[in-house]
Amino acid sequence: MPELPEVETTRRGISEHITGQTIFSIRVNNPKLRWPVPVSNMQSSLPGQQILSVKRRAKYLLLDCGNGSLIIHLGMSGSLRILDQSIAAEKHDHVEILFDNGKVLRLRDPRRFGAVLWTERPTDEHHLLASLGPEPLSDLFDGNYLFDKTRKRRCSIKNLIMDSHIVAGVGNIYASEALFHAGIRPGKSAAGLTRQASHRLAAAIRQVLEKAIAAGGTTLRDFTNSEGQAGYFSQSLFVYGREAEPCLQCGASIKRKLIGQRSSFYCPNCQK
Repeated sequence: MPELPEVETTRRGISEHITGQTIFSIRVNNPKLRWPVPVSNMQSSLPGQQILSVKRRAKYLLLDCGNGSLIIHLGMSGSLRILDQSIAAEKHDHVEILFDNGKVLRLRDPRRFGAVLWTERPTDEHHLLASLGPEPLSDLFDGNYLFDKTRKRRCSIKNLIMDSHIVAGVGNIYASEALFHAGIRPGKSAAGLTRQASHRLAAAIRQVLEKAIAAGGTTLRDFTNSEGQAGYFSQSLFVYGREAEPCLQCGASIKRKLIGQRSSFYCPNCQK
């Protein structure tokens, strides 16, 4: 499933191709995504509008079209491509935004858990975005903020940092990786974190996300490639998906534990 670094890399990858371009038309080949695609609203509102900017909020892409914004979520299997309109859409290409310059932004989503929505209100007022916590890469998220949010919270620290109302966009993979680098076990009670540990964890979250984004900038497949690959990059992960393998730091066997119905990976020696 695309996480924040993949979504940010997608934003950067498509932004240079569509910012400033004028929308010619919209094609919706299958409106049955996670939520129904508002076909009539988009087809009546978008033609003739220019893409003013491409932003990201948590794992959502926000395309500012002047008279409103498209909100795109890639779900579990979604990807976006910039292609020539002459290239025929394939089975899982569900939504297409055609531009005056002959290009098309195409959403491919085999599992159909993604979303394409339209709002004419400010995006921060949309019900999917209004209650999100601060961005983990912003100045609003730091150790003091995280420490305050852990007080009297009995949930695990991993569940807390994956709560988008606390901090927006920290998914399963990078939560496990950040906790490893901070030396904190994923099942530890959030309320048990010290202020010092909270500072370590906030810094680790920022570090692993920034590293993943930087890697995406150099190893990502071309967003103008018509191949059906998601186009994301594989990370050099320390713990995630490495159950029973030796820890890259101390050599102990990596453990896996279900927390909140998600697989969590950790080193029993490096994380306390």
